Order: sequence, then structure tokens, then C-alpha cells
Amino acid sequence: MTGTYSPGGGAARPAARGGTREGHWAPGERILWRYRDHAPDLKGQFHIARPVTVVQDTEELLAVWMAPGTECVKPVLVDGTPVHKEPLATRYTAPRTTVRSRWFGGGVLKLARPGEPWSVWLFWDGGWRLRNWYVNLEEPRTRWAGGVDSVDHFLDIAVYPDRSWKWLDEDEFAQAQRIGLMTPRQARRVEDAGRAAVDVIRAWGAPFCDGWQDWRPDPAWGVPVLPEDWDRTPAHMTS
Repeated sequence: MTGTYSPGGGAARPAARGGTREGHWAPGERILWRYRDHAPDLKGQFHIARPVTVVQDTEELLAVWMAPGTECVKPVLVDGTPVHKEPLATRYTAPRTTVRSRWFGGGVLKLARPGEPWSVWLFWDGGWRLRNWYVNLEEPRTRWAGGVDSVDHFLDIAVYPDRSWKWLDEDEFAQAQRIGLMTPRQARRVEDAGRAAVDVIRAWGAPFCDGWQDWRPDPAWGVPVLPEDWDRTPAHMTS
């Protein structure tokens, strides 16, 4: 399975659901994959923005590639401390801002089914050796002409090549509930979504069974540029 490239791709064209008249983006088009923040001082604002290249966009699946070296937006504390280095007790209440930063390490393939409250990411080590799948529990993505937006739900699942799996970030999920970033009802919905994802993993359903670990990006794609108006809707991607 390899990437495909559309010579006419690049800038996303306005449409109701995607970059094409049929409501889908063509392979090779560049879009933004964004998340809104939960934290009190940035609540509702975009705090993560990643330019990605469309691999596939159909009624069943949106697949995108985030290339190594991509310039992204990420949250940090106002003094520049990485969020994950802040003690858990104050991780979501300490004042935050956003910075531009390069994505170091290997690229990431992201797979998302419309309406599903999670996306599945693939990580590789050197030589394209699959490290793991990563199930990111999140709000079903909202589409706009130049990308997709979501809200992260803290709880995640790592899935390994031998089909074993484990929960991740359970402490952050619990802390988000303790400080009121997530209501008990919302937490139950996330837990239900996590159990549904585990059912898919145990059955080795899509996308785990679909051979995406053998996919490779088209070398002609290059690295998308992070637009200056990354936090606007619409934002303007360049080819």
C-alpha cells in the first residue's frame, strides 16, 4: 500500500464537507488537523494544529500523513515549560500559551472514521518497523473546507504489533474529572467509547486488519506549511 499524489492537490478548495465538489479531499491535498483546549485560560481555543497530507478521504475513512519535520502548534506553560513536565495536580490549571514547534522523529499516519469518537495513529521506528498503533479518544471530528477539528478526551490506548494493548493516560483522565474539565456524564461517554475501541481491537477489526502498517508516503508530497492563520476558520493552506 503506497501513497498517491494528485498533481492538482495542495490548497484545499472551499466545499461543504471537504476540498472537492463531492465533499472529499483528493490524495495529496494539504489540510489542518486541530484540537481545541480544555484548560480554563484557553478553553475552546485551538491549541494543537498540525498540517497534514491527505492519503485517502471517503465515506468510510479519512487517512492523513503528518511528515517528519512538520511545523505544528502545541500548548506549553506560559514560561515555556512543556505541559507533560508540569506536575499532574496543576497540569491543566497552570496558565498556558501556544508555540510553533517542529514534529521530531518519524512521521505519523492518522486514520479516522466519520462519527467515531476516536482516531487511530500509526507510529514507526527506523526502517519502517511498526512501533504501535495509538487510539486517541476524542470528539468525532468536525469537518470544514480546510481540515478537521476535535477535542481530546485525555484517555488513550496503545496497541502493539502482537495485538496486545494497554490503557494510557488514565491519571490525566482522572485528573481532568477531579478539576471539572470533564463532567461525570462526559467521562462515562469517553469510557464507553474506550470499551467500544477495545472491542474492535480484540476482534482485530478495521483499521487494524487493513494493512496500513505496510503503507508508505509518496516522496513527492514533501512537508506541508503551517499557515499563519492556523487558528482561523477557514485557514488558508498553500500548495
